[in-house]
Amino acid sequence: MAPFADDTVIDVEHQPVREFARAVLAGLAQAQKQIPSKFFYDAEGSRLFDKICELPEYYPTRTAISILRDNAAAIAEELPPGAVLVEYGSGASVKVRLLLDAMQRPAAYVPIDISREHLRAAAAELAGDYPRLSVLPVHADFTKPLMLRCRLPEGPRVGFFPGSTIGNFHPPEATRLLSGLAQNLGPGGLLLIGVDLKKDPRILHAAYNDAAGITAAFNRNLLQRANRELEGSFDVEAFDHHAFWNADASRIEMHLVSSTAQAASVAGHWFYFTAGESIHTENSYKYAPDEIHLVAKAAGFRPVCLWTDAQQLFGVSLLAVTG
Repeated sequence: MAPFADDTVIDVEHQPVREFARAVLAGLAQAQKQIPSKFFYDAEGSRLFDKICELPEYYPTRTAISILRDNAAAIAEELPPGAVLVEYGSGASVKVRLLLDAMQRPAAYVPIDISREHLRAAAAELAGDYPRLSVLPVHADFTKPLMLRCRLPEGPRVGFFPGSTIGNFHPPEATRLLSGLAQNLGPGGLLLIGVDLKKDPRILHAAYNDAAGITAAFNRNLLQRANRELEGSFDVEAFDHHAFWNADASRIEMHLVSSTAQAASVAGHWFYFTAGESIHTENSYKYAPDEIHLVAKAAGFRPVCLWTDAQQLFGVSLLAVTG
């Protein structure tokens, strides 16, 4: 196989700056100001998230990795040989290595990520470590419809969505997203998905309010990104990171709270903040296993297997496309 060229990235039609501008202007015009969480992941945001994943308080990444490590052989037995492995929101492509090591002759690895720079670097590193594997990175927003099936190698499709990203979507949105993944994977496709389970709110509070302040920096980077890319004038230090458990909605909410009355411009538009007013930047829903399986069934999947850790903090579920 020819050596991987680190600038060989499949670019699906995607205009990140224009989409970011549109979302920020629309979100800040609402009564409850908001910016969608998918825009966290520019190059700097992706770097900060990698640091979050190493924090002692942040259990999801290490728990998901331990589940995959402890159950890799059992998971691989459920997957067809010669599969095309498609990872949605691949990030640093760390967890997938555990799966690749256990799978039978994977035909290709297709990482999909919204951050092109991060994607290119991670794909090049992984291709160097797996020289016999075809690595086909795709720069795209996987939350939008993707017509990839005709552009991928032949073979059964296995989707890999191992983090807790599904929790960032309101349940009806999660159903629509999974329905789109089912169409992308096609008949006979499988999806291995991570789910953050319901647990003691104190564990959740610590995970989203780490002592080192990395999550706070990650949250504020949204405003720094607006300053960099959209000619914004946010006083980033005048916004405080605030994350809390919303028990009624079964979710963690993240906000940026204005510490004073202030104004900021974005792409030539001015927005005004009262002291204590917030920008809602992320939801992270937590599920019981039966709840996520209800969402999956509504989206065209049937549950196959569920693996969890001993403390029931996190789950990795294997779903099969029913169509």
